[in-house]
Amino acid sequence: MKQFSLAALVMILTLPLYAQKKNEAFRIHIRKINSPVVVDGVGDDEVWSTTDVAKDFFMVLPMDTDKANETSEIRMAYDDNNIYLLATFYNMAEGGYFVESLRRDFSFGKNDNFLLFMDPFNNQTTGFSFGANAYGAQWDGTMYNGGSVDLNWDSKWVSETTRSDEKWVFEMALPFKSIRYEDGVREWGINFSRLDLKSSEKSSWTPIPRQLPTASLAYTGTLVWDEAPPAPRTNFSIIPYVLGGLNQNFEIGDKTENDFKIGGDVKFSLTSSLNLDLTVNPDFSQVEVDRQVTNLDRFELFFPEKRQFFLENGDLFASFGYPTIRPFFSRRIGLGVPIQAGARISGNLNKKWRVGLMDMQTASVDETGLPSQNFAVLSLQRKVFSRSSIGLMLVNKQAINYPLENDSLQTLYPKFNRNLGVEYNLASSNALWSGKAFFLKSFSPDKNGDGATQAAHLAYANRKWSWRIQEEWVGKDYRAEVGYVPRNGYVNFNGEVGYLFFPEKGKIVSHGPQWESIYYFNENFKKTDNVNIISYGLNFRNRSSFELVTFKEYVELLSPFDPTRSGKELLDVGTDHYWTGIGWDYVSKPQSLFTYAFGGRLGGYYSDGNRTSITSELGYRFQPFVSLSATLNYNHISLPEPWNNTEFWLIGSEVDITFTNKLFFATLFQYNEQAKNFNLNSRLQWRYSPASDLFLVYTNNQFIDPFSKKDWALTLKFTYWFNK
Repeated sequence: MKQFSLAALVMILTLPLYAQKKNEAFRIHIRKINSPVVVDGVGDDEVWSTTDVAKDFFMVLPMDTDKANETSEIRMAYDDNNIYLLATFYNMAEGGYFVESLRRDFSFGKNDNFLLFMDPFNNQTTGFSFGANAYGAQWDGTMYNGGSVDLNWDSKWVSETTRSDEKWVFEMALPFKSIRYEDGVREWGINFSRLDLKSSEKSSWTPIPRQLPTASLAYTGTLVWDEAPPAPRTNFSIIPYVLGGLNQNFEIGDKTENDFKIGGDVKFSLTSSLNLDLTVNPDFSQVEVDRQVTNLDRFELFFPEKRQFFLENGDLFASFGYPTIRPFFSRRIGLGVPIQAGARISGNLNKKWRVGLMDMQTASVDETGLPSQNFAVLSLQRKVFSRSSIGLMLVNKQAINYPLENDSLQTLYPKFNRNLGVEYNLASSNALWSGKAFFLKSFSPDKNGDGATQAAHLAYANRKWSWRIQEEWVGKDYRAEVGYVPRNGYVNFNGEVGYLFFPEKGKIVSHGPQWESIYYFNENFKKTDNVNIISYGLNFRNRSSFELVTFKEYVELLSPFDPTRSGKELLDVGTDHYWTGIGWDYVSKPQSLFTYAFGGRLGGYYSDGNRTSITSELGYRFQPFVSLSATLNYNHISLPEPWNNTEFWLIGSEVDITFTNKLFFATLFQYNEQAKNFNLNSRLQWRYSPASDLFLVYTNNQFIDPFSKKDWALTLKFTYWFNK
């Protein structure tokens, strides 16, 4: 009897992990065609009259209890080389079309758009996404974690759109060689999503709970092939670049330097789902600059990776751990030092196994004594249950040609740093439950770098309720030199809970409170800081939103800290600081040509002081060709002597011009009084052929106080994608 009860309990607890895919009954058949398809966004080819039609979409937002009001129809076919798709979107509500621009990989919530989510392995975890906005700007990315999309991935495919008052039409041809899939599999996961801003309606072919993204692979239907897709063929690509430029650094001298570089990447499909990437003398001069932020935090800020080589299947490397406990952060590679070469293998070994293997080699820097270094990363991931996974990661940073000349350099540049970790990711079959648990151990030449960290969380979210509990421990000797771990030697407990009300009528679609509490302790469990936050949010039917926040905070300083971060006096270690405050955020509806967001916080600060912070974002578009935006952040800090009053502005302004969906120009201005820097970055991009570009990039930095020249650079870069 006891054995039976225990078995029943295990079955109940694991039911959400093993359940059959929710929308298995939604099936669309795709058949091979012999007649040609002209991709023109018209959809009058004869083949489209004989295909299955996916229609009768379900509403996801503003409420997921009815069928969609806006009518959508999807048709699919294929031949030996391509998958074809025709999507027709009828306009039931009155009004025009809303888009930001013609720029690729647009912001989802600010454009009338269609998205395709495809799961070739039918594993409900990884896949691909393609789509476009109503004016034809393309969207593509790889999918990971069961519903996240990495838009930094680009592939070769073609599409066209047309528009009328009655409807807009999207047509595409996706080459089989542009995606990865398992040979012989005749059923793929698939879903289709539409966002129509004039009606404020988001819809999906299959029913999806409103709290989940339409990208959720747990809720896909099934694409049924009449025969197995064509056997994957060897895919070999060479992407060389040639770069020429001028640059001048006024901190070093007045001499203008010439810059000429040649390098490139190679992509090779080892299997139908596993890719080898090689890079030699890589250059990332065309990557957009970081958006500057005001930093009043006691710890290092995080800036995301934007370099293309590190991004495809990037979740295998970058998602291990938590945002503040990352054993691997690729921006640590090539930071102020040239990368000589690199190799990476990533993808699916089969339906259950994924692998990521990366090796990068950097040059030495004679001026600082930094030796050449090798960075090696191994990531393995195995799917368990329906959508969960177990992962392993090994990160090794190794100095080459060691030892260095003196002890101080050996302390500054240790011979090696290694991290080894295991992780369990929980994802229930219905996507309502999620969680994670991991353990990491670091290894260094001395005991000060031999430490460990461990953390875990469990979260639940349905339409009305959401909650999360989490704990972390980071040892004082844990080191992740190729990772991002802004603080050490602490134990953290935090949790949050929220509830939503849904009025039956009115302009508000949902509203509700949320409470969050965060507590930090040292390793002896003495409290060092905590914050309690209570907020109330309102979500309107026109997709605007407002949130009001109150908070109470305590900090015991564990190291000296300048509360203005502007070079003034430091507060002493061990001093206690308490304060309370309020904050607010409002985001306007995306349908307007003029959009804005407004936020701020008022209240106390360190040493019984006060801080006022105001932030605003303004945007105006001449759709679909020109988008103007500006961000403003103002901080006023009032403290006793010797700090007194401190204030600074951060102003950013961007002009984004999309002449066509292949020719783009953007200029970003950033004025940062806290960093005493003014930056100008302009980039012209011409995508003259699929995945092949010509870039012209100009950047200029100036000191603000006193105003003087810092550096500038002008770069012309040419890339071409040779594909076999």
